Amino acid sequence: MRQKWPHLHLTVRQPTDASTPQRMTDSTDERPARIDLAAAFRWAARWDMHEAIANHFSLAVSQDGAQFLLNPAGSHFSRIRASDLLRVDAAQPADAQAPDAPDPTAWNLHAELHQRLPQARCILHTHMPYATTLCCLQDFEWLALDQNACRFHGRIAYDRDYAGMALDASEGQRVAGLLGQGKSVLFMGNHGVIVVGPTVAQALDELYYLEKAAKLQVLALSTGRPLALIPEPLAALACAQWNDYPTAFSELHFAALKLILDQKEPEYKT
Repeated sequence: MRQKWPHLHLTVRQPTDASTPQRMTDSTDERPARIDLAAAFRWAARWDMHEAIANHFSLAVSQDGAQFLLNPAGSHFSRIRASDLLRVDAAQPADAQAPDAPDPTAWNLHAELHQRLPQARCILHTHMPYATTLCCLQDFEWLALDQNACRFHGRIAYDRDYAGMALDASEGQRVAGLLGQGKSVLFMGNHGVIVVGPTVAQALDELYYLEKAAKLQVLALSTGRPLALIPEPLAALACAQWNDYPTAFSELHFAALKLILDQKEPEYKT
């Protein structure tokens, strides 16, 4: 399912002023991308996957990933609108120093990931509670405990070496090196998770099901009872079935989520 739809192919105008990150443009191609990413922020807040004004989502809007949309520093996920999103260029270091600059940890992580990982068109970083709980267990490995967990079979990378906040580009480079081919999730030890995908719809769907499966694992582990794990061959089969599901599951889920926002919080599109 994750790989069924093509990457975004967006025509992006060059920034007119390299000293200031760009907000809303008149590009007919960029506006849908902005609306999609704004919807992802709103739903992350509704699902309690946000953390005050911390955490960050981004979406590449150039073929090479150097130019991307990113939330501005100090913005609460529940209030972000399409026009609030910054359009930054990893090739323009001044974007990280401008008065309207993004959070420095967001810049250092997302700029490096977008440039180094072609599969990372959309990058979602959260400290959502259940997945982060698992990130804090020593030597934890994802459990094939239920059908949702099988979706991530063989696709989770692990960062066992917490190195503090990403206040230097080298940390972004290190993190990018952990998300190799075939990996779309990074469990960041003592920190949180990163989920990457080719579209906002697919990345957000993955984020949602990752936290659902993580919650089940935390609850099951808390019982102290033996776990009835799914055998590896069956977990691999279920993962393949997720990938090849006969409907555009992630896109349908995201369309339904946006319809709710259209009715309840229509200003997210502005």
